[in-house]
Amino acid sequence: MIVRQARVIPIVLVVMTLGTLLVRPLTGPIEAQSDRRVIVLGIDGMDYRLLSQFIAEGRLPNFERLASAGSLSPLETTMPPLSPVAWSTFITGMDPGGHGIYDFLHRDPLTAEPLESIYQVSPPGRSFSLGSWVVPLSGGGVVAQRKGTAFWELLEDAGVDTTVFRMPVNFPPVESSGRSFSGMGTPDILGTHGTFTFYTDYPPDNMNDLTGGTVQLVDVVDNHVSGRLTGPPNTFRRFPRNDALLRPATTEVEYENPDLTVDFSVHVDVEAGAAKFIVQDTEFILNEGEWSDWISVNFEAVPFLIHVGASARFYLQDISPDFKLYVTPLQIDPAKPVLPVSTPDDWSAEITDSIGRFYTQELPEDTKAYQEGIFSGREFWEQSQFVYREQRLALDHMLESFDDGLLFFYFSSVDQGAHMLFHYMDPDHPIHEEDELLSTGIRTLYEEMDGVLGQLLEFIEQDDRETTLMVMSDHGFSPFYWGVNLNSWLLEKGYATLRDPSRQGQTPLFLNVDWERTTAYAVGLQGLYVNLQGREGHGIVPPSEYEQVLDRLETDLLAMRDERTGQSPVRLVFRPRDEWQGADPATAPDIIVGYDWGYRTSWDSPLGQFPRDIFVDNDETWSGDHSIDYRLVPGVFLSNRQIMIDNPTLSDLTVTVLEEFGVAPLPEMIGKDALE
Repeated sequence: MIVRQARVIPIVLVVMTLGTLLVRPLTGPIEAQSDRRVIVLGIDGMDYRLLSQFIAEGRLPNFERLASAGSLSPLETTMPPLSPVAWSTFITGMDPGGHGIYDFLHRDPLTAEPLESIYQVSPPGRSFSLGSWVVPLSGGGVVAQRKGTAFWELLEDAGVDTTVFRMPVNFPPVESSGRSFSGMGTPDILGTHGTFTFYTDYPPDNMNDLTGGTVQLVDVVDNHVSGRLTGPPNTFRRFPRNDALLRPATTEVEYENPDLTVDFSVHVDVEAGAAKFIVQDTEFILNEGEWSDWISVNFEAVPFLIHVGASARFYLQDISPDFKLYVTPLQIDPAKPVLPVSTPDDWSAEITDSIGRFYTQELPEDTKAYQEGIFSGREFWEQSQFVYREQRLALDHMLESFDDGLLFFYFSSVDQGAHMLFHYMDPDHPIHEEDELLSTGIRTLYEEMDGVLGQLLEFIEQDDRETTLMVMSDHGFSPFYWGVNLNSWLLEKGYATLRDPSRQGQTPLFLNVDWERTTAYAVGLQGLYVNLQGREGHGIVPPSEYEQVLDRLETDLLAMRDERTGQSPVRLVFRPRDEWQGADPATAPDIIVGYDWGYRTSWDSPLGQFPRDIFVDNDETWSGDHSIDYRLVPGVFLSNRQIMIDNPTLSDLTVTVLEEFGVAPLPEMIGKDALE
């Protein structure tokens, strides 16, 4: 949940039929114990140490009760301990070599370009043009990158009813006869990880460097503000680029697609401290500091034929002296989704009928608005608490209809809160500050999860049927004090070379790299790649020298020293080919770097930059993290049954869920049953 890479999904794809996204082998009939009930509560980022501390302090009575009556254990996470990697292992029961998700970002070996790891967009195929209109005839789609069979597919094949809500790394959702809603990986309507819009008449200092959002300058004229919501490019229309007339006549004309837009207006009453909004057919009034409900937005792609529905919430920060309006990322509207977010397709609309519209993007807590100074810490807390309350409403809805089979339900608030609030809790953090509310924010998030657990325990106790309850997290947490510019370190050690050393730190995406004199480079949060002949587009390392290069890298990485602190930032050098089953040598990292406590890859290194300093203080509000040595950040595993194995792992949980229903795991699933 760290690097946000924009990827616009063409609107043509949302109206074209998506084929089978994941294919699984056919299985024969299985007689499962389909009348059993299993509830799995997935809490992203719940840390074993913090959970144990808060239990010991008497703050989590329901966790204490479950641990005493059942069992509690640390849960071994994956290497790297990143959410898409870890949840993919839980989903498939395979290690990353099997399911093929290694990081938030993968790389194209031919170009070293960072790629989205969870899904890829395939472009449209044939089309024909009619004036400025473009009509697609074939091709196009959103394809999940995760390999393997989701465990709930096996349950469904065996006749078990399944409900899977917001499972990470399940976009697009796998074909399912049960009910599922996609989680981490689900984009906003622009196809990004979440792009907010900030409307103001006084631009922020970082306006041109904003990540995760855009700024639109507006004027307050006669107490009136005009704004525009910008949707995705309309790939049903195309026009010559604006600079087409400046090109030579012999140059082929280049076309661009206009953005879909919806205008809105704001009527400001400074004395009342309020404003009236008009968005298409919807009118509402907000006071300063107030949020709207979800507002439906309808983009017209083809008049009378094709419309793209979205939804957003408006937050009126200030009216005077400066006008400040925040609008959430435009969501895929769950009432009428234009991209696949649920199975069956209409289940998202059914949920909406019960609880109203809700966030559909992968991780709704707007960490970027806080990082970029658009939100204060308190405003981030308020927005993230709204997300939590939505998820509680969704859980209420799921429990009302849950009878037999499997219920998996996911909460994101602990993870996102720990990322953004760690510096309030930790007096050793470089940007530590005190706040009466936020200094105990992480503890409050654990207490809220204790309330969720209490609700589940009460639900189970109200029924005489046997129900297995499992509470799990994908990883724990650590402080993020210092960043490591890994590519800069490779440059200093002679593994990488720049074409123009005077421009060091000025160009991203490896644009200044001399590939003919570079033997290794880093992409993503923990991956390191050898510039291998026959695999990389500009490979120079002969296969016969591959292991020697890895040996040198391992020795040098473990010897790395931060002279400012006197510490060794790297604790583990992990070689996927040696540790994973079936790792694809063409795509998997050659080394995964396991940082020590307090360290993490810098903000610049994952996208191919080479800052001049190797070690930097982390002065970002993103102050907690977990992309380090996996042994330092275990997750949690609790159950109302006894845990019978030492050091349970995520892949063990996969097999355990299957065994609860008497369904045999697939041969490639590497775990074992963890419960009595």
